[in-house]
Amino acid sequence: MKKNDIFELEITDMGTDGEGIGHYDGMTFFVKDALIGDVITARATKLKKNYGYARVEEIKTPSTFRVEPQCELHKRCGGCQIQALSYEKQLEFKNNKVRNNLMRIGGFSEAKLDSKMQPPVGADNPYRYRNKAQFPVGYDRDGNIVTGFYASRSHNIIPVEDCRLGVPQNKEILDIIKEWMNECGITPYDENTHKGLVRHVLIRYGFTSKQIMVCLVINADELEPEHRAEDTLCERLSKIDGMTSISYNINKENTNVILGKKTVCIWGRPYIEDTIHLLSYPDFTPQGTGITYQISPQSFYQVNPKQTEKLYSTALAFAGLTGNENVWDLYCGIGTISLFLSQKAKQVYGVEIVPQAIEDAKNNAKLNGITNAQFFVGKAEEVLPQFYENAKKKENITDDTASTGHTDMLRPDVIVVDPPRKGCDEKCLDTMLAMSPERIVYVSCDSATLARDLKILCEEKYELMKWQAFDQFSHTTHVETVVLLSQQKPDDTIEIDLDLDELDATSAELKATY
Repeated sequence: MKKNDIFELEITDMGTDGEGIGHYDGMTFFVKDALIGDVITARATKLKKNYGYARVEEIKTPSTFRVEPQCELHKRCGGCQIQALSYEKQLEFKNNKVRNNLMRIGGFSEAKLDSKMQPPVGADNPYRYRNKAQFPVGYDRDGNIVTGFYASRSHNIIPVEDCRLGVPQNKEILDIIKEWMNECGITPYDENTHKGLVRHVLIRYGFTSKQIMVCLVINADELEPEHRAEDTLCERLSKIDGMTSISYNINKENTNVILGKKTVCIWGRPYIEDTIHLLSYPDFTPQGTGITYQISPQSFYQVNPKQTEKLYSTALAFAGLTGNENVWDLYCGIGTISLFLSQKAKQVYGVEIVPQAIEDAKNNAKLNGITNAQFFVGKAEEVLPQFYENAKKKENITDDTASTGHTDMLRPDVIVVDPPRKGCDEKCLDTMLAMSPERIVYVSCDSATLARDLKILCEEKYELMKWQAFDQFSHTTHVETVVLLSQQKPDDTIEIDLDLDELDATSAELKATY
């Protein structure tokens, strides 16, 4: 086998990134855009000793799971990896991805996982679900300003006029911004020269409120007043129904991080609002119709609001609150989970590293009349251990804080964690184990780091009780998971598989026991 050799390949499996997997002449091949069940003509593109990579030259026999995607750019754009796979098969793929990681990395048995698994939760509509989009801005080969998404594993912008995962309003907004840039002679940012003004366009949309936010990420200290005058950008964007907030964010760093630290509102409010409604939850009576949140450009807020209602409702059900519990919510963002928890908990403490998110969380608590939720700025792996040590030593506990139940939070009943893809820090896990809550609810966006963390938590103290996969990002390979852990009990039943008929007569006592 040599590079560029052409051969026939049957795709028998799919990898974690959605690539097809087939075997030929003793080698395993990974093939982008190939689906399980396809028979293809493949061209070898990269070869190692026992495996290689190939691309699809021709689909000879299409998989029975192959469907016609709505977007003609799905192969070029890096946003959707498995849009050509039937939605039912997508759910199966994602559920298996979580299950396999929990077995391979977490060390859980297949029987254990199957007995604790809840059915994967799919979307009612796997298109037009995103309430947030971040579009890079650049030039095409002809020197035209384009917005879109990066091609897979590159920073080449694929022009996308109307992404089928986002809301239709995105196209109108992008057209206005490109027209404005052309008229004013404003240049896109160039990653190679680090020159040019506009780096990204961030758009948020409230599915309940219908409010729209636009934030330009710029490579400058400010957006020149003449460029944002009433008769230019702001005036044009403000005519769009629902436009609520227009701002710019300053990012002059040579980095792949999209947003800088400073955001300046130049029209309307510095935030939009949206509401998450709680779904069926035993013995729960919501206050009003849901929780309303103020969302700023830098806020973490789940991008799929319909699935988020299902995800958070499940997390609350797993927490098993009765109104008497003290709860920590780590990596709390703008308080999305915290404020729901507070309606059925005695006290909730939220921790988040982004200062603006914590300000939003505090404002959201006031907005919803919630007084039993407090929020702290910092890394969970630093705030939680520091709180734990201070509470143990009864340091920094004043009359003001003692009345809020600070000392009660040393031994919380429940800890909820919703960390970034890297998972929980080891120090944070150690402190959670030391605090020893009755239950831990883990919300994860990366099942590999989830499995790694669960292995630590379940090594001695906790037991896996339930796990459930959620499709928050249809047509991509990403999957969210909610897990319930409960403290192991000394008298937990031990399951022993015995064939009683094979026991000899001297085992009468053992037979009687079992």
